[in-house]
Amino acid sequence: MFRLGPLELTIILVIVILLFGVGRIGKIAGELGSGIRSFREGLGGDKEKKEEEEETQEEETKS
Repeated sequence: MFRLGPLELTIILVIVILLFGVGRIGKIAGELGSGIRSFREGLGGDKEKKEEEEETQEEETKS
């Protein structure tokens, strides 16, 4: 559909830097990374919670 070449990507990058500034882009990237990390940890926590519940149910059925 749309193909962005190196020239278009460079122009977009320059516009973003002019709008936000280098320091602000760094902060946004850091916040995005920490948000993704906490989201992944949350997904992993749900799996662990389900496994613990299954183990508890198995132990209750054995008793």
